[in-house]
Formats: sequence, structure tokens, C-alpha cells
Amino acid sequence: MGKWLKAALDYIPQWLEFQMRQHEQPGCVMAVTHKGRIVLEEAFGHADLVKGIPLTPRHRFRVASHSKSFTAAGILKLREQNKLGLDDRVGHYVKDVHPAVAHVTIAQLLSHSAGITRDGPDSGQFLDQRPFLNAKELKEQLTAAQVIDPNTRFKYSNHGYGLAGFIIESVTGESYLSWIKREIVDAAGLDETVPDVPLPKGISLACGHSSKLPLGRRVIIAGDYSTHAIAPAGGFVSTARDLARYFAQLSPTAKRSVLSVESRREMIRKQWRDPHSSIESYYGLGIMSGSLGGWNWFGHSGALQGYLTRTSVLAEQDLAVSVLTNAIDGPAHFWLDGAMHILRIFAQNGAPEGKGRDWMGRWWCLWGAIDLVPMGSKVMVASPEYFNPFFDASELEVRSRNEGRIMLAGGYGGHGEPVRLIRNNGGEILEVWLGGARFLGETKVVKEMEARYQKRR
Repeated sequence: MGKWLKAALDYIPQWLEFQMRQHEQPGCVMAVTHKGRIVLEEAFGHADLVKGIPLTPRHRFRVASHSKSFTAAGILKLREQNKLGLDDRVGHYVKDVHPAVAHVTIAQLLSHSAGITRDGPDSGQFLDQRPFLNAKELKEQLTAAQVIDPNTRFKYSNHGYGLAGFIIESVTGESYLSWIKREIVDAAGLDETVPDVPLPKGISLACGHSSKLPLGRRVIIAGDYSTHAIAPAGGFVSTARDLARYFAQLSPTAKRSVLSVESRREMIRKQWRDPHSSIESYYGLGIMSGSLGGWNWFGHSGALQGYLTRTSVLAEQDLAVSVLTNAIDGPAHFWLDGAMHILRIFAQNGAPEGKGRDWMGRWWCLWGAIDLVPMGSKVMVASPEYFNPFFDASELEVRSRNEGRIMLAGGYGGHGEPVRLIRNNGGEILEVWLGGARFLGETKVVKEMEARYQKRR
């Protein structure tokens, strides 16, 4: 592992801990792999906010639409075995669906271009208003024609992936849950992943949580429900560690995988662009992809009542990141992007070196916190409240052990002004002065604010 990567992995949990506090989230687990090996795995917060149960990396999460990447891999594995083709018509494997649905191809199902309804006429199963559809109910809803013509645009469909599950059952003669567990999950060496509940005995599921609104408080949303026929689209239960390891195996450069290099490339290949999004993103076969700051990523996300999750692979950097949150308003997307921004800026600037290596830590004033983060020969002034803590960050030049200057800042900042540190006799930093602004440790700022403002209540 390169020095820059170790430095980045040291800072990411510090930033995420601040984010957890600021957004008052119940819990979060993050895992990072490098070359397929876990190099970071940390849990924050609670598995059950009401009971105060601490969250651990071993708690399982409902990872929702991550399931589609497992189902698509299952289809590709069957293709490798010459048991089906991506251009085969659905009706060859599944009977009693609408003729137009029967005519769509397997590839159109996996790329969400079959035009099939997203969740049917009543999507209450995703709102905790009704149980998830069983096989009979889903097949009945698939007797209706598509909402739009196939192969005209990207149109996400959980029903479509439920239909892909039926195809797997038709080809293998087994239940989807049994076959996908053995042929994909177990074959990938994942020991903390199952395609749906129930969980193995003795394994704990992190509880889901609502947002604070409209009740004014969070309530528990139990995640122990079966997704029945929707399991191929959203039933999986896993950990950040297993997801990071699994998606890393889908990289064409991975040394170990359940799929051939050809199949992995086919999954990742951009099939459709999301036509109505401010963020440029694409979909392949059970795989989302995009770019952030010049770094290309692929992976998937998941949203199920009480949980928001996301996993991305940075294939060129041989990294995979998974972020799992157990709340409806969990900022998993933003936190994963933030982690990628942190990795990218450390890769760009390198590990700390020279005089400023101990210019680090979190410092506070009335306006909030800053993080001094050394990298290369300079020190960055990060804003931990930002989803990208290095967005327009000032840069410090260190001239001596305790003195420097702001060598780069925005026009409204202190560009060119002096920087100084105040240390105690043991060398511990007590104060940071950026230009004329004085920053202290959190405890001291809390005391100052209490003394100054609480008497005015």
C-alpha cells in the first residue's frame, strides 16, 4: 500500500466521524479494499438508536439494489455455461407473461431498457404499506404490457429484475435464493452475505431508521421482512466488507472472480445514460458507472425502507469503497463521493513530508471546525462539514516548526497572510492562527461559548 493511500485512509474516518455528528445519523459502516484486500473497515453510531446498541462492522444491512449486481452476474455465469444468451427472448424461459414482455431480451432486462413498469400499480411494498410481491403476484402483474417501448431509454425496473430471477429458476431448475447463494455468493468467498432474510442464527441485523421528519424523531424500521419475488432486485443482506470485496472482483483486472474477464467487461460497459439527471451516470448490466474528478468508477447503490447504501470500484486505482447507512436519509451517496475526493487529493499530492508533517488535527472557533491535513510538502485546510472536505481548500506553506503562510486561498480568504502555531512545552499544538483568526481545541471553544452565550438565555 502506497504512503499516500495510508495517509488518506487515516483521514477518512476522522472526516466521517464529524459527518456523523453533524448530520445526526444513527449509524454508518465504511469498508475500503486495495487490490482486493480490506485496508479500512470502521463502524460509527448505533445499530439501534432507541436501544442504544452500538453498530459494529459485523452487523448486516439490507443492501437493496446491490442485489441486481449479483443477479446480473448470475445471468452472465449461465451465459458462460452456454445455458442462455443475452439476446434470448424472455418468453423462451418464462411463460404466461404479456406477449410484448415475452419479446424483450435478457440484455434489455439487465440494462433496464425493457420498458417494464418500475414497481407495478401499487409500490406500497417499498413504503411498508404491504408485503413484497410473491411469485404468483409478480407474474400476474407481468401479464400487463410495458409502460414504454423497449430499447428507447433507460427506465429502472425492479419488476424486470424479478423477471430475471424467474429466468434463473427456469434455466437451473432451482430456487433463485439457493442457486445464487451457491454459484455467486459462496463462489465469491462472501461469508457475510445472503440473498434475503432469514439470517443465519446468531447474526445481527442493523435496524433501519426513519428520518426525523415528520415525527420530529427517528423511529425504528425493522429490516427483517422477506422481499419474496423481488429478492433478485432488492433482497440481499450484507456487510460493507463483503460488498467491497465482491465488487472489486467484478473489475476486469481482478485476479479472482466468479466471472470471466469478458463477462465482467460486459457488465461494466456503458449501455444507457440516465436521461434525466444532473449527474452524468450510466448503466450497464446490473452495474452503475460514472466519473468523479477524472476518476472513473463503477458499482451500485441501494435504497430500502430504513437503509441507504452504495459501493463503488475505482478500477484504475485498484480500490473499492462501500458505505452503508441505516436511515432513510442516510447520505451514503455523498459520503462515498467524499471518500473518493479524499483519496483523489492524497493521490495527487502524496503523503506528508518535510516540516509540516505534524501540522495536523481539528481546530474550532465560533464558525465551526477546520482540519489541518498535511500532504506532500504543504498543509491543506479542510472543512469537515463539507461532503468534499477539500472543496476550494486553502493551502499552507510551512516555513518553520511553528510558522508559515497561506500560500493559496480564495479571493475572500486570507491569501498571503501569516500562519502560526502555539504549542505547550511538550510540543502539543494548543492554538492555530490563520491570518487573524484564532482556532482552539473543541473543549476550549465549548467552554468559551458557554461562558459567553449561555448567560443570555
